[in-house]
Amino acid sequence: MREDGKLDYLEMPGGDLVATKAFYAEAFGWSFQDYGPTYAAFDQGLDGGFDADAAEAAKAPLPVLYAHDLEAMADKVTAAGGALTRAIYAFPGGRRFHFRDPAGNELAVWSES
Repeated sequence: MREDGKLDYLEMPGGDLVATKAFYAEAFGWSFQDYGPTYAAFDQGLDGGFDADAAEAAKAPLPVLYAHDLEAMADKVTAAGGALTRAIYAFPGGRRFHFRDPAGNELAVWSES
């Protein structure tokens, strides 16, 4: 159910849309609804937060995905064509890694353990 004031949609550059869709389908099992040749929508759920630490803050939005098995997901990301930009590390509340997708977007994946 949608609520006022809650994040509801995240739009990112698509680059090579075919490669981008293939990456997310292979790495995370996503499916897409195409709206013409240059736009593909996804529905995968979303939470968010703000990082006020100047040393850690991303220069662009940083979508963060979840994984029960962080190491296995890192392997899937690289096998699908993603490039790790920050190896798995601990942070308050869990662990995560950062990667770039084929379109050049930086994302992170986190786990509670």
